[in-house]
Amino acid sequence: MGKVVLVTGVARRLGGRFVRRIQREPEVDRVIGVDAVRPEHHLGGADFVQADIRQSTIAKVLAEHAVDTVVHMDITGTALGTRGSRSTVKETNVIGTMQLLGACQKAPAVTRLVVKSSTSVYGSAPRDPAVFSENTPPKSLPSGGFAKDSVEVEGYVRGFARRRPDVAVSVLRFANILGPCADSPLADYFSLPVLPTVFGYDPRLQFVHEDDVMEVLRIACFEARRGTLNSGTFNIAGDGVLLLSQTARRLGRPTVPVLLPAVTWVGSALRSVGMTDFSPEQIRLLTHGRVVETTQMRETLGFQPKYTTADAFADFARSRAPGLIPPQSLARTVDRVADAVSGPRSEERT
Repeated sequence: MGKVVLVTGVARRLGGRFVRRIQREPEVDRVIGVDAVRPEHHLGGADFVQADIRQSTIAKVLAEHAVDTVVHMDITGTALGTRGSRSTVKETNVIGTMQLLGACQKAPAVTRLVVKSSTSVYGSAPRDPAVFSENTPPKSLPSGGFAKDSVEVEGYVRGFARRRPDVAVSVLRFANILGPCADSPLADYFSLPVLPTVFGYDPRLQFVHEDDVMEVLRIACFEARRGTLNSGTFNIAGDGVLLLSQTARRLGRPTVPVLLPAVTWVGSALRSVGMTDFSPEQIRLLTHGRVVETTQMRETLGFQPKYTTADAFADFARSRAPGLIPPQSLARTVDRVADAVSGPRSEERT
């Protein structure tokens, strides 16, 4: 008998794509996609079960189909389309995870759990370390939004791992996911014609390409390395970093620096007109940035991303409408302004 894999959150593009991907695995006998709404995209030969993970019915789904591998991808920062609100998203993230873990605990057939988390659990603060490892505690815990949801979710997952030590549990903390099909608040931000930034700050950012997300999820599900069964918590990000100013240049989008006290007002205005979810946690990210270490990703999971942070961003940028200013012209303009501010070059003064 091959593996029976259940994937949550399949109505979203990323979840649907993963369902289609793992059907090609020879050891997989059956794939079951679960979501509260029917997906608009196809799921290949997978079975779709319309179920809300916030309800206890998810336990019946696990038992009825004798699921042995659970991939929990229904943890997100935004509502799907026009459905739901921030409270609905939080309930799905936190209450839904609690119900799913409770169902997994009672399902003896379950032997592997993979959870899609986020590097947002580290928060973004002015006194953060230059690089976060999986064991680095955050200087300031996230106080709300998706980041706080992710912290709570990981807490429940650790509790489950203690209660079911026979289950191999992997938590994948993804950096901001980008690519042609990226659907996230940060992708919406980068799609704005003009990018509001925090005056005086140029944060370091990391990205992971959606193709690499598919591959590392597959590895976490099916490939054991050095007898570890890939259990543990892993940071997942592409090599290198980009400054926010560099992303703006590569998009060809001008920036509008805003004083920090006024940023919250700008974020509320953008949310009110539905342009982007410019949440407080995103404002902190665009102020202080965040960079994580990925040694465990390579040494324990044995995963080497195909895309660097710069590559992932470049592929995302190609999928978006061109900016107001050609990137080359914008770069030259910024360089001229920088020269004017700094004064004549040293060789000119001599």
